[in-house]
Amino acid sequence: MNFTRWSARLPGTQRRAAARTDHTAAPDRQAETPNPVPAARAEQLTDEHAPVPAVDELPVREVLDRVPALVALVHGPDHRVAYINDAYVTAFGVRPLGEPTRESLPELDELGLLPLLDQVLRSRKPRTLKSRKAPDGRSYTFTCTPVTEGENAGVLVFATDVTDHAEAAERLRASERRQRETAVTLQRSLLPQELEEPDDLRIAATYQPGGTEAAVGGDWYDVITLGGGRTALVIGDVMGRGVRAAAVMGQLRTAVRAYARLDLPPHEVLQLLDGLATEIDANQIATCVYAIHDPNEGRLVYASAGHLPILVRDESGVVLRADEPTGPPLGTGGWMHASGSVPLGPGSTAVLYTDGLVERRNEDLDEGIAALERALSGATGTPQVVCDRLVRSAGVTADHDDDVAVLVLQHPARTGPDSDLFRNAALELLGGIEAAPRARAFASGVLTSWRFPIDLHDLGVLAASELVANSLQHGTPPMRLRLRRTDRRLIIEVTDGDDHLPRRRRAEPGDESGRGIAIVATIASNWGSRRTPGGGKAVWCEFVLPKGST
Repeated sequence: MNFTRWSARLPGTQRRAAARTDHTAAPDRQAETPNPVPAARAEQLTDEHAPVPAVDELPVREVLDRVPALVALVHGPDHRVAYINDAYVTAFGVRPLGEPTRESLPELDELGLLPLLDQVLRSRKPRTLKSRKAPDGRSYTFTCTPVTEGENAGVLVFATDVTDHAEAAERLRASERRQRETAVTLQRSLLPQELEEPDDLRIAATYQPGGTEAAVGGDWYDVITLGGGRTALVIGDVMGRGVRAAAVMGQLRTAVRAYARLDLPPHEVLQLLDGLATEIDANQIATCVYAIHDPNEGRLVYASAGHLPILVRDESGVVLRADEPTGPPLGTGGWMHASGSVPLGPGSTAVLYTDGLVERRNEDLDEGIAALERALSGATGTPQVVCDRLVRSAGVTADHDDDVAVLVLQHPARTGPDSDLFRNAALELLGGIEAAPRARAFASGVLTSWRFPIDLHDLGVLAASELVANSLQHGTPPMRLRLRRTDRRLIIEVTDGDDHLPRRRRAEPGDESGRGIAIVATIASNWGSRRTPGGGKAVWCEFVLPKGST
């Protein structure tokens, strides 16, 4: 194989050769004209600098042999090997010339380079294949360039060693994977490992982190039993990605649980969270919905801080979007949040979710919410079935580009024997000395009709008597006694018009009062109090039903 003939056809070689011809012919033309420069001056200019050889005069083969990159020259439709340089031989060993590339340079075949050679030969345009790991264990970037035209067309293969760059990129990817795994582990550890199970609701939730290319966000959800049959539900999304967002999420979730124990209205909980979010990180904001379900009211009372609307599907399949009221995200400050409500009667299903479920690039957010409404309208079954169906309908997969959190709650419509396990009874207390005896008689009759064991019956009557007596002494009308049973507990609640919350205290031996709440706290499984909307308070206690009483 005559490499000199092929090297003459390398791009630009003929042009440079022509330039050299013009350059050498110039002195002959200059000799025909008188020299305007004096001899002494000409001699001085000639002796000052030694002539520098032009690049065109350098031997092409010698240059390619010394290039540290891998160089191979192939020609013809079967890419017969015309030349390989020393660096190529060092990397892959001596290769026979004149043979087809598939046989002579099998490493290029393993790297999938032969189709690229065909493409370059046909299109006569250079092509580059980035960072491929070769059989020698090193990584190369291959550039294939056409070197001539006609029947003897060929391709110059130029391979640059990018092993250091490839290893650095792999180390970076490994570091990002470890960081993401840490964030996902932290995120999952901060989410509830098991959801609390309220008596009156059936709840399921799911969390799906973003795909491997997306850093985990700060989505979270929680279910908090407040006592007295009431349940708090929360879902939120911390803006940002990575460990920092997950850490902020964990602090907010802990704060929500602490504030929930105060049994405050939803908008007051968000007001406290707003100030706390600013203290945690003034540059980080979060959206959140905090809702409370009271089975006695059949509604979901909620407040929203910049979060997406709750969706509620009633028993007939009609979906309601709870849009208002909505305030700005947590951490913005200076906003007075407000509470709203949406019906949640027996047979209803409510969905709380984060934006990863409905937000898509190049799509309006309302379109995503409308699609979720359509999916919810036809979703039936258990909360977990509904949850999984909504996630599938939204197209959420393992490589989804955003975190997704979904919380589904159902208020079952109970019929038949199951309905006997959930009963309510209420008595309006008009005040006066006859209110306490009437309350005791009412409680005794109701608990007897509910066929409670005698010891639970007596404890329930005593608790009702003490709560009513406390309300008569410290409260104001209107007053009401409410008894409620579920399949797990007995709940006794007294409401009145005074908003002063009672507290448990130690009564001195000579005190004639102050023992009522202490007695209730001693005999009941749990007790508490809260302010009611529009003024007033509710004081409640509950007893866990013994097994077999249902």
